[in-house]
Formats: sequence, C-alpha cells, structure tokens
Amino acid sequence: MNKLKNNAPYQWGHMGACNCGNLAQELTQLSKAEIHQFAMEKSGDWNDQLIDYCPTSGYPMDLMISKMIASGLTIDELKHLERLSDPKVLSQLPMPKRQQLKKNLKADVILYLETWTRILEEEWLDKSTQKLLIKDEKNISQKVFA
Repeated sequence: MNKLKNNAPYQWGHMGACNCGNLAQELTQLSKAEIHQFAMEKSGDWNDQLIDYCPTSGYPMDLMISKMIASGLTIDELKHLERLSDPKVLSQLPMPKRQQLKKNLKADVILYLETWTRILEEEWLDKSTQKLLIKDEKNISQKVFA
C-alpha cells in the first residue's frame, strides 16, 4: 500500500501491476514483470486464475498464489481485492464512496487496502485479547485449585 501511495506502477489490466499484482509483489518479492510472465502461462485474469488455482499444478502462478495463501490470505479475499468487492470492507466505507469504488482507480485501491488493513488489525487485536483472557482464566483456575 505504501508503494502504491508513493507512485509504484499501477495498471489494472497488467497481472503484475494490478490490485492483486501489487500485493503479490509485496508478499512474494517478485517483480511485476515476473508476476505477469507467470500469469501469462495460464489463461485469464486474476479472478479466473484464482478459480482455476491448483496448489499441485506446478504452474508458477499457482505456486505464487500458494505463497500468498501461506501468508494468511484466502482465495475469496484475493478475488475480492481484484474487484474491490468484499462486503466486510465495503461496509466500513462511507456510503457514497462504497457504491462508487472503481477497481481500476489507484486511489480507490489504496482506500480499499487501508480499510482492509484496519479491519485485519482490529480482528487480530480481538483474537489476541481473547487468547489473553482465556490464558488469564486458566491461570486463575490453576491458582484456585492449587
């Protein structure tokens, strides 16, 4: 996201410089040209390739998607990113903008990524807090029954 804010190449029709392509660059350390080259070995855009994803195919694109999944993403999240369509993310945007996001507009991609990042951070904090509370409850039980 910071690279996009600082004028990283963005082109929605380019598999290595689109919404998913920019995220793939960050997660895989591949260049936009490498990502694009891998994507051209199969047919379709990111959404098509995510639908056809097979972790054992041996295609470089599928290996790259596997690495993105290993980073904690889901196929659905990646599909939504490419189309800027995740209802959870959209629900956090102001109403006029929520209905006017353009998947090929860099400013809208940045807004979507910032909102998605905030949601992920909040979810992570909630889970971490819950784990701490459970741990504290266990510690209290251990002291009571000691």
